[in-house]
Amino acid sequence: MVLEDSECSAFDLEITEDAVETPFGRVHCTMKGVAKGNRPTILTFHDIGLNHKTCFESLFVHQDMHEIMQHFAVCHVDAPGQQDDASTFSTEFTYPSMDQLEETLPMVLNHFGLRSVAGMGVGAGANILTRFAITGWTHALTDTVISHIFGKEEIQNNPDQIATFRHLITNNMNQSNLQQFVKSYKSRRDIEIERPVQGGNVNVRTLKCPVLLIVGDNSPAVDAVVDSNSRMNPTTTTFLKMADCGGLPQVDQPGKLVEAFKYFLQGMGYMPSAGLTRLVRSRTGSSSSIDRSRNRCGTNTSQGQRGRSHTDVSMDSTSNSIEHNPSGPILSVK
Repeated sequence: MVLEDSECSAFDLEITEDAVETPFGRVHCTMKGVAKGNRPTILTFHDIGLNHKTCFESLFVHQDMHEIMQHFAVCHVDAPGQQDDASTFSTEFTYPSMDQLEETLPMVLNHFGLRSVAGMGVGAGANILTRFAITGWTHALTDTVISHIFGKEEIQNNPDQIATFRHLITNNMNQSNLQQFVKSYKSRRDIEIERPVQGGNVNVRTLKCPVLLIVGDNSPAVDAVVDSNSRMNPTTTTFLKMADCGGLPQVDQPGKLVEAFKYFLQGMGYMPSAGLTRLVRSRTGSSSSIDRSRNRCGTNTSQGQRGRSHTDVSMDSTSNSIEHNPSGPILSVK
């Protein structure tokens, strides 16, 4: 459908009206124009007693708004049942809360393929958009994920890799499902573990299995991983900060990561004859480092012998071991 009134528009606007299905009812939406490249789409939400027409029409037909409309598409959202000529809800229908209305917006964005928006709300609509802005969806979801995985230095210095992952995230993944996973991650609770202290509470909650923590020195997660290491049991935890590496050690330095994993497995008594040559050859050139707290706590000779293959001086560490635990090992890479 094309806007016909040439007096109020120096250009044609494609207008699409859709009812977007959500868990909280159908949301009537009116899309005007087509999203322009990397620019956000203007997303409007009206106040109570109004809908998108009575709330925003006088603004968007104003002559001075035409210039803006040449550069930005607009998506008008009507709260469930508030559009013109809406049907009456059934008696079983429970009207959504403000938080639930906010949760409908990612579904609207996904329906129209919108990557980012600039919100415009009035009254109740402003309240809903404020809740929505807190979720981070006003920024491109892909940008949110990229900044989670990669550090600033990587994003600036490795444009090819960033472009590859941006393409994969944008084109290969279901954006609605991804948004829900991101939301779940952002609302995660803390893992309540503590480092056991000699002579302290014997019932302290801690991991009893062997743990290998690995983080790239340019990863955005460095501080979080260092904090996690400070709360781990030092007698069963190995911490490796990998040099010349960002948020994806398994992509940037797969050889070094495999070698570290071999040491980890050998420290538990597995793969005793596996070849470990990569780090030995790079002994003088590697600036990776391992923090092995068990050595500081003391290790007997027989344990140390079994654990020599678990560490390497090229990683600035001394020989050590991690005891096998029936609960199984954990490899954490970030």
